Amino acid sequence: MLQQLNAASAMARVEGVDEGAVAQEFLTFTLGEEEYAIDILRVQEIRGYDAVTRIANTPSFIKGVINLRGTIVPILDLRIKFSLGDVTYNEFTVVIILSVGERVVGVVVDSVSDVITLDAEQIKPAPQFSSAMDSGHIRGIGTMDERMLILIDIERLLLSPELGLTDRAVQ
Repeated sequence: MLQQLNAASAMARVEGVDEGAVAQEFLTFTLGEEEYAIDILRVQEIRGYDAVTRIANTPSFIKGVINLRGTIVPILDLRIKFSLGDVTYNEFTVVIILSVGERVVGVVVDSVSDVITLDAEQIKPAPQFSSAMDSGHIRGIGTMDERMLILIDIERLLLSPELGLTDRAVQ
């Protein structure tokens, strides 16, 4: 399925795009009442939420690790990371496996919605907040008809020094 998504992504970058404007595909997902989107090119696969092996002394948003075909993959819960309230795992809860930098990381989200294409003019700059709020991982706001999507710079978020998932931090 992911190979089909990547092929569709490549096609979307070529067809139906004005000169100078670059369309980009995003995987959309929900966390609580809000809809988020990440670059589809970072998505390796989507899995149902399953038990993880907990690691002692990790922050609460790091659920543990899974063995994904011989690769040990850390699993983070974005609802906990973003302080979005109580976490409920149900049949819609999924883990998005991402390839970020040289790492494979899984993120737990409430549900995956669809894959959308946004043109450059549909992406608005991220809002400016006070320095007390960390919004550096927000790439912008995508608008599509009546929908507003929070575009996450997943590489910046997952490779940040705060998470400690890698020695290399995104500047």
